[in-house]
Amino acid sequence: MNYSNKLMNVSSRQLQAFLEITELHSFAKAAERIHLSASGMSMLVKELEEQVGARLFDRTTRAVILTDAGRRLQPVAERFLSELRGLSMALNGSEEAVRARLDLAATPMVSATLLPDVIGKFELSHPHITVHLEDVDVATVQSKVLGGEVDFGLGFFVKPAVGLQREPICKFRLMRISPPKDSKSRKDTVPWDELTDAPLLSLRVENPIQALIEKHLPRTGRAQPLQRRTRHNLIGTIMAMVRAGRGHAVIPSFAMDECRRQNLGVSLLTDPPVYLELFLVSRRGAELKASVTAFTETLKQAAAHMSD
Repeated sequence: MNYSNKLMNVSSRQLQAFLEITELHSFAKAAERIHLSASGMSMLVKELEEQVGARLFDRTTRAVILTDAGRRLQPVAERFLSELRGLSMALNGSEEAVRARLDLAATPMVSATLLPDVIGKFELSHPHITVHLEDVDVATVQSKVLGGEVDFGLGFFVKPAVGLQREPICKFRLMRISPPKDSKSRKDTVPWDELTDAPLLSLRVENPIQALIEKHLPRTGRAQPLQRRTRHNLIGTIMAMVRAGRGHAVIPSFAMDECRRQNLGVSLLTDPPVYLELFLVSRRGAELKASVTAFTETLKQAAAHMSD
């Protein structure tokens, strides 16, 4: 092709005609498919060839064959028309473009333990919507929401920020988890003071969930400070260590279903019950999709049995 610095005045109609001929190997059949006269089809191809500066087809008595220039143009034309159709759908606000995708950012612990089942239930009841989840830290949840990269975010301990709307949508209690072999752990609820004699695994001191736990551990009379306990970065690691019999732990109840799948003892803590609020985060002033509201209702239903 004879490319130059000037812009080509190529139309989607010309590219469509080109691709129809490429597929059917016939000017006449392509013209019939797009309801165009044979002379009109020839004119579109002639104009396109003038714009790209190269012959696109070799015609024989039996077939129409792409030239080297035509073969190079084919993937470009296909990609251009595909992107143009997607743009048209988005601008027209079509059902398929607006409602088919729901983009969500959530913190890793919520993503790994709570959301898989929630997303599964939501997509089962809303088969026309696919949820795309990004598991990121809480600061990135905020930045992705503010930047318009996702429809909404979910997280605990989300700090107020300019342009950010926070809405508490559900809450989860702190609970004790115990090894499968520990029959004493098979209680629906236990008071904090029952933690006194249990070897306790913890999150890192800088973790805000652990900071909340530390406010209530003095009720147990525990003398061992956080710095002397076995500590891990992730709740998933703590759950695995508890399953291996390395100790007990206090974690939020959004991991309750996963703990039960692993046959861990689960007991909600009482005297007092302690809650964490999960926030839905969105851009201030932006209108949420109806699918976001529907998703949060599914989430609230899933959370209900984990916090009572």
